Amino acid sequence: MKNRPLIGLTLDAEQPGGYSKFPWYALRCNYMDAIADCGGVPVALPHRAELATDLLDAVDALVVTGGAFDVDPKLYGEVGRNETVMLKEGRTAAETALIGGALARGMPILGICGGEQLLAVALGGTLIQHIPDTVPDALPHEQPNPRNEPGHEITLTPGTRLAAIVGAATMRVNSAHHQAVRAPGPRLVVNAVAPDGVIEGIESPAHRFCLGVQWHPEFLIDPGDRRLLEAFVEAAR
Repeated sequence: MKNRPLIGLTLDAEQPGGYSKFPWYALRCNYMDAIADCGGVPVALPHRAELATDLLDAVDALVVTGGAFDVDPKLYGEVGRNETVMLKEGRTAAETALIGGALARGMPILGICGGEQLLAVALGGTLIQHIPDTVPDALPHEQPNPRNEPGHEITLTPGTRLAAIVGAATMRVNSAHHQAVRAPGPRLVVNAVAPDGVIEGIESPAHRFCLGVQWHPEFLIDPGDRRLLEAFVEAAR
C-alpha cells in the first residue's frame, strides 16, 4: 500500500501584471498545505491539455481547484453569457481534459468551487451563471467577511457519500462564488444544499470517489472539511 499518494492540483492563471510581467500560475498555499496535512503529497498541474494523459500517469488523484474564472456557458448548452462571466479558455480546456481522463481511469476526483462547477458540466450538469440574477432572496454567496470564516450553513443530503464522510447533518462553510450548479444532470446527485436552495455539493455514485463542493475545505473551517480531505487522500492510496 502506498503510504502518501501523489495528489495533482490544478492551478489558476493570471495575465501579466502584479507578480510578474509575464503570464503566471497562481494557487493559495493552503490548498497544498491541506492536502499535505491530510496525508497526501501535493503536486501542481499546468494548463497543457495535450499533456493530460502524461500528467495523470504521474499522480494518484486529482483536485480541480477554484479561482478567478467561470465555465463557458456554451459548454452546458447556453448561448447567452452574463456580463459577470469571466473566461479562462486555456485553463478550462486543460481541466476538462484532466477530468475526462481521470473519470475514464476511475481516479479519485475532488472539485472545489469552480472545480466543482466544471466537474458538474463534464458530467452533464448545467450552471446558474449569476446567483443574484437567478435565485430570489439568495444568501451573499460572495461573503463579505473573510474567507477563513464561515459564511453560512449547509445541509447534507442523507445517504450520500459526503454525509457518510462528514458524519453530521450540517456544516458551516465559507462562500466565495457567484455561480452554482443549476441541475446536476443524470449522472450526479446533490449532496449538500444552502438554506436558499443553492446546490453546494455533488457526487457521482458510479465512481469510486468523484465529489465536488462549492465551498473551500482547504481552509479547514468545519470539522467536516478535514474529514472530507482525509477521505479523498485515503481513496487515492
